[in-house]
Amino acid sequence: MKIGSGGQNRPVISGTSRKSEKKGATARFTEPRQIDDSASVLGIPEAELTPRVQEAIRKLMAEVDGLREKVKELTRRVSEAEHIADQDPLLPIYNRRAFVRELTRVQASVERYQTEASLVYLDLNRFKSINDDLGHEAGDYVLSQVAVRLKESVRDTDIVGRLGGDEFGLILSRTKAEDARNLIDRLPKLFAEKPIIWKGASLNTSLSSGIVPIHSGQNPEQTLSAADSEMYKEKHQTSRPDA
Repeated sequence: MKIGSGGQNRPVISGTSRKSEKKGATARFTEPRQIDDSASVLGIPEAELTPRVQEAIRKLMAEVDGLREKVKELTRRVSEAEHIADQDPLLPIYNRRAFVRELTRVQASVERYQTEASLVYLDLNRFKSINDDLGHEAGDYVLSQVAVRLKESVRDTDIVGRLGGDEFGLILSRTKAEDARNLIDRLPKLFAEKPIIWKGASLNTSLSSGIVPIHSGQNPEQTLSAADSEMYKEKHQTSRPDA
């Protein structure tokens, strides 16, 4: 008897079958994914579009980009136009129209939030003599320097405007009338420390002022008129006939 002749028969696996089984198992785990790297237009694969449609879409997208740039430019121009419309033609501050608009806005804020605000009406003293003695060029320079000093004396949230001629206005938000008076009383010191110099000569510059609280529901022109009246009271009390 030969050894093994009576034992359990085992299946014989050919070399070819082993290779096929191994290849199938490997394919299940290592077969790479197919990556679609084709371009798309508006989410549609470019290969599905005819050349004419592709070209039409590209032109449309270019036109959209062009329109977007035009809108940006128009927005910038409108912003510049609004700035020019609001600014005094001579000075870097609000003109009267824009100042009255801002006064209306602050009055609405006072009513809505129950806060306090003050309006200051200012008049440049002896301005007529500056124009008469030194000329209008000197007068324009003085006005520009007064505007600069007023802007330096208030907060960024406050409003400075030219109301006409040599008259200026301040809108002081969240400020009581007495606090506004403290600010105005500091202006003479500011002009003394930084006098206005014209062709080497220091000009004696001062301002008369009128201060009123800004009330809700009041007509802006009425508020301006009340402040103007207070300013003229101070001007007459100081006896400046040429102011």
